[in-house]
Amino acid sequence: MLELRALSLDRGGQAVLDGIDLSIGAGEFVGLLGPNGAGKTTLLRAALGLLPARGHSSLARLSVRERARAAAYMPQGREIAWPMPVEALVALGRIAHPHSASAEDRAAIERAIAALHLSPLRHRRATELSGGEQARTLIARALAQETPLLIADEPIAGLDPAAQIDAMRLFSRLADRGHAVLASLHDLGLAARHCTRLVMLHQGRIAADGPPQAVLTAENLARVFGITAHLAQGPGGILFQPLGTIEGEDR
Repeated sequence: MLELRALSLDRGGQAVLDGIDLSIGAGEFVGLLGPNGAGKTTLLRAALGLLPARGHSSLARLSVRERARAAAYMPQGREIAWPMPVEALVALGRIAHPHSASAEDRAAIERAIAALHLSPLRHRRATELSGGEQARTLIARALAQETPLLIADEPIAGLDPAAQIDAMRLFSRLADRGHAVLASLHDLGLAARHCTRLVMLHQGRIAADGPPQAVLTAENLARVFGITAHLAQGPGGILFQPLGTIEGEDR
């Protein structure tokens, strides 16, 4: 679905990404973790060919049309410029399939609207929605694209707890059906519970990559995030609770 080799990017003479090697296959829900400024958004945009970078990205090498059919992208920004109905905004995801039948387009749009529980809002102007409702609409637009890979930059930011869990479960189901999802996340607890794999970025490099329990170790959390936390296996999955911060020389 995605292969990055030695992906690097400098900005202002400073390395923002430094030799990123990453492969993502079908059936994976990969959570991209890291503190603010670690390079998460830059990595996603460089992988998509939206930022010039050195090294190899399997997506960036594709034509624009091929890329639109290979990967859907939900950016971090939530700004919606036009006062169009929610249904019309979701339908924009079908632009990647200009030759598909109208019935196929309609079915994809309806599946996306239903998946994000947007039916009561379908005729509302998207610019009049709350921030969380707008976020759900933009996730639906990406779903309507129906690509093998979904790349999302902080997709659950601004959602209420129930909507966050619903979105994470939705991404898990996509992976279970053979798609792949790469999402940057700040909620380490939801990432631990729902992602099949975590990739932790630190200062533009991959600091850890693997199953949640192998990545969210005390050493990694202290070194990368400067926190202590409790990690345990609960009856419904992994439980993660941040406990405190580590100052200065103790990190």
